[in-house]
Amino acid sequence: MPAGGGNTLGLYLSIPFCRSKCTYCNFASGVYPAAEHTRYVKQLIEALSGAQAWAARMRVELPRLVDTVYLGGGTPSLLEPELLRQLFGSIRAEFDLDPGAEITVECAPGQLPDATLEALAACGVNRVSLGVQSFIDSEARASGRLHSRSTVEGDFQRLRAAGIANLNVDLIAGLAGQTFTSWEESLTALVDAGVPHASIYMLEVDEDSRLGREVLAGGSRYYAGLVPGDDAITRMYTRAVERLEGAGLRPYEISNFSRPGFESRHNLRYWLRRPYLGVGLDASSMLAFHGADSSFYGTERAGPGAVLRAATTSDLKAYLGGAELAETEWLSPERQHEEAWFLGLRLNVGVRVAALEQEFGSAMVAPAMNVTARLAEDGLLAFDGETVRLTARGRLLSNEVFQEFLGLEPGVQST
Repeated sequence: MPAGGGNTLGLYLSIPFCRSKCTYCNFASGVYPAAEHTRYVKQLIEALSGAQAWAARMRVELPRLVDTVYLGGGTPSLLEPELLRQLFGSIRAEFDLDPGAEITVECAPGQLPDATLEALAACGVNRVSLGVQSFIDSEARASGRLHSRSTVEGDFQRLRAAGIANLNVDLIAGLAGQTFTSWEESLTALVDAGVPHASIYMLEVDEDSRLGREVLAGGSRYYAGLVPGDDAITRMYTRAVERLEGAGLRPYEISNFSRPGFESRHNLRYWLRRPYLGVGLDASSMLAFHGADSSFYGTERAGPGAVLRAATTSDLKAYLGGAELAETEWLSPERQHEEAWFLGLRLNVGVRVAALEQEFGSAMVAPAMNVTARLAEDGLLAFDGETVRLTARGRLLSNEVFQEFLGLEPGVQST
């Protein structure tokens, strides 16, 4: 069973609709006709109502008690108030929503009408994540955002007046046209906003976004020539850690900072390998096998101790047509052990070795400890005899560190 137990469930609902597609975005979201919204919400409601039957077919445990709900995207606040009410009504009809549940909705600044805000508050939403990315108007425009700094500040006031004060702000280090001076200005605006949570991401340059493809091709569209270099982006991230920590927003994960008690409970589920169900376009689930005997699904063996990872299609037309899961994988204890390392090391609290030995056995953990010793010599990890953590340098090279924990075999010495 994943660390943290399986008594409660996290629920993720993907809302892939946007008013405009940001140049850096590599998610399965886009600009679609508003007419698709109603069809899509109907499909989500059908998925929620059929979740328990699906879990029984897949032989996985699906807890009824939900203590975190997260609507991401996309821009969930683009849904009409009535559709939001239908969606939350379905959640409460199909699951037992904990009275103290954390309920988060992602919103784009300037795209939160009064009626929608009222509906979110009435539906029990108590946390909002605002995709600001930059407080500098020219940087926001260059990346495809539709807001200004004054719009963001106005939304802060409106959300707090509606009783939603648990706010997160996303910023991206490395946007086109960004300088150290403008980054400092964005950090100052973030600190001055007094929000209890912030997420700082370094720009991803890959083939999955328009900007990434242009940068890789050496082109000039989307202001690709103005994207800062890797060293500059690293310095921006490092400065953000200093500024936010100095303002009381302590880093608790590579990209996430919060005041005490305001950590994202839903996202912690992912890093702590606690059960979650994802519905909607390109949504993922992780649930433990339920049963006493083993079964085979194609060539994959599922049995006690196995965990299912499942993902839906990223094609909206296929999803609206009722497409089944696009991908499923049963994770063996060995694969779960790998994930325990590269997910756990994302957290500043690190990985407790004794807990892993209790869950997986000393023989499975031993090769990873050899890797730990080597990476500690390189200054990427720190081990105090009980807990393994990324160092400050290790956080900057985290992907390289995580790769070292893949493919380890019990009893095999790593050199």
